[in-house]
Amino acid sequence: MSKAAAGPKKGVSYRRGFMYWFWKAIIYAFIAAVTLTCIVPFLHVISKSISTDAFVIANKVFLWPKGLTLEAYRKIFMDASIIRSLYVTIFVTVTFTVLGMFLTSCMAYALTRPQFRGSRVITFLCVFTLYFSGGIIPDYLLMSYLGMLDTLWCLILPLSFSAYNLIIMKNAMVASIPLSLEESARMDGAGHFRILAKIFLPLLKPIIATLSLFYAVGRWNSYQDALFYIKQRVDLRPLQLKLYYLVVQANESFQLESTVISLTNPEVMKAACIVFATLPILLVYPFVQKYFVTGVMIGAVKE
Repeated sequence: MSKAAAGPKKGVSYRRGFMYWFWKAIIYAFIAAVTLTCIVPFLHVISKSISTDAFVIANKVFLWPKGLTLEAYRKIFMDASIIRSLYVTIFVTVTFTVLGMFLTSCMAYALTRPQFRGSRVITFLCVFTLYFSGGIIPDYLLMSYLGMLDTLWCLILPLSFSAYNLIIMKNAMVASIPLSLEESARMDGAGHFRILAKIFLPLLKPIIATLSLFYAVGRWNSYQDALFYIKQRVDLRPLQLKLYYLVVQANESFQLESTVISLTNPEVMKAACIVFATLPILLVYPFVQKYFVTGVMIGAVKE
């Protein structure tokens, strides 16, 4: 009787173990496929950027460069306009990120204080902007009215506050920092700015690193606002806008600042510019990666 009962249990356990490893393999295969869809295109672009024109024209370059050469990168660094665009992008990204984190932190702190009346109304108005916006034409008219066209401020001020990031920061403050900690600081005579700077921000390093990465990547990759607002001042074009004008060119030559570079196929220069524009922001990610997962989880869960 006991042997008969043990047989089915062993068979059930075997089937459960098999299904567990089967679905685990499916999940790992799916994750690997998604990862490859992100990595393979980038490897393809890198390979093209350091390959000889003849191999690129013949479509013989896929994941491994052929006819290794750095001529395209040499031409990029020789062009003063691209280097100037890189400096503009770095300045705008750093200023934009610092200003955005300052506004987000201060507003999230104010909205989480129980003594602040009207916090729910202000939070609703911020969330409302996530669903509805004025549109491109009103934004352009506003920039023109404020006199910010063809200035760096039109790339920094309009998007320096994000309602989405505000919600994440607000939830992180509520979930991570108890009110008793603030009350203890206030009993010691600390004001709001001191509490925010000495208590809240040091305890919220993961979420600060995460949101800073959101702000920096969003600003670094954006070019549409520069396309609309930067018209006359060519020297203020950011790197992504410079890359945009380069990619949309249909002819077989690139007009750089000092010379005309004639290429049989412009794909090599396009690939080199893409790598040149993407690599700096990729180098920043490893320094904040350890905070990234923790920061997202803190901001996503509200206790």
